[in-house]
Amino acid sequence: MFGIIRPCRHRLSEAMRTEWMAHLCGLCLALRGDHGQFARAATNYDGLVISVLVEAQSPADEGANSWRRTAGPCPLRGMRTASVAKGEGARLAASVSLVLASAKMRDHVADRDGVLARRPVAAAARRVAAKWDRAGARTGADLGFDTTVLVDAVERQAGIEALAGAGTSLLTVTEPTETATAAAFGYTAVLAGRPGNKAPLEEAGRLFGRLAHLLDAVEDLAEDAESGAWNPVAATGTELTEVRRLCDDAVHGVRLALREVDFASRSQSRLAHVLLAHELERAVDRAFGTAGCGHAEHAGAAGHAGADGRAGAAGHAGADGRAGAAGLAIAAGPQDGSPQGAFGPPPVMPPGHMPPGAPPEPPRRGRRRGLIAGCAVWATLFCTCQVCCRDPYFDPWDGKQREGWCHKCDCGDCDCSGCGDCCNCCDCCNSCDCCDCGGCDCGC
Repeated sequence: MFGIIRPCRHRLSEAMRTEWMAHLCGLCLALRGDHGQFARAATNYDGLVISVLVEAQSPADEGANSWRRTAGPCPLRGMRTASVAKGEGARLAASVSLVLASAKMRDHVADRDGVLARRPVAAAARRVAAKWDRAGARTGADLGFDTTVLVDAVERQAGIEALAGAGTSLLTVTEPTETATAAAFGYTAVLAGRPGNKAPLEEAGRLFGRLAHLLDAVEDLAEDAESGAWNPVAATGTELTEVRRLCDDAVHGVRLALREVDFASRSQSRLAHVLLAHELERAVDRAFGTAGCGHAEHAGAAGHAGADGRAGAAGHAGADGRAGAAGLAIAAGPQDGSPQGAFGPPPVMPPGHMPPGAPPEPPRRGRRRGLIAGCAVWATLFCTCQVCCRDPYFDPWDGKQREGWCHKCDCGDCDCSGCGDCCNCCDCCNSCDCCDCGGCDCGC
């Protein structure tokens, strides 16, 4: 599973998590339905944004039933049924995802990563990539979307990288990716019947593609240096401070472009707003290692550089490469080591003082087992994907609660107690009007 948008489950409310998973599962099932089981390997976090955008712009009078269907039990959901996205949005996301996955596979072949360094494996991977290109084109043609621009961008990328060297602009290297994602984002407006949204969505898609390319390069920088693989940041000799500036500018540009988009309703656009206006910024922080998911004050504290070039509380480097004093203090956390939430330390209930009528605490441990019995239960949990998808599940040996692999987040050790607070998500707009916080469930 690849992609730059990987929202931590603590930052999403239950309704938002359900909607996000509906689009992710819908993309996976659309790939399987049109292209077979193996195509499900192309499922990615960024591709589902296409499905989200189509649904956010679709007429509200069509009803929610036209966007969802009940999928049968799936091992990746712990053999549970689920409501998943369906229709043209999911199929367009599948078409784009196949082409993106084929490009990713060709990139790994070119870098001779792992087993792809072996010629027979590399040849097989190239055949799979070519097959996915054709499959994506077929699905795109069914929807009226010409994937030629995507395939052309993939083919041009190798030539541009071969010519790039010290002093080459990073934007020259990212141009093919920007062109491809701009076309995909823009066509969601056509598919949803809102052609007036095409221009701002193309701009958002162009900047999204730039971010995807740059963040992938930053995350792979050390690994590529060790293996000798080509990396755009190293090849062009661009300083990381300049890469960060380009990423921050792209995040801001996506937010400005989204303000020009005419969504069907506020409620329908909330997930798109969360993913593109907020999770992109966190993706940048994650790639550069500058922040976790705990929220801080947005203006000075969110890490945006001030007039003197110094950063705020989150510790983003300014033009002079230094962080502000307040940023260092907050980044260090509380001095006594106590947990600190987004809005101060969490409330602590005095021992032995349960509120009247409160239910008893649930058991903290499951059944303890010996070696052989524990192995048998672990095999059952693994084969039914409960180790991946159940949260929590009980350790088959010691009975302790464990977090499912798919639920592990990028929070590190931060306290996410304030991450679901509605109005905290709207700091980028300087008000709560952007997401209708009067009782909304935006939970970003």
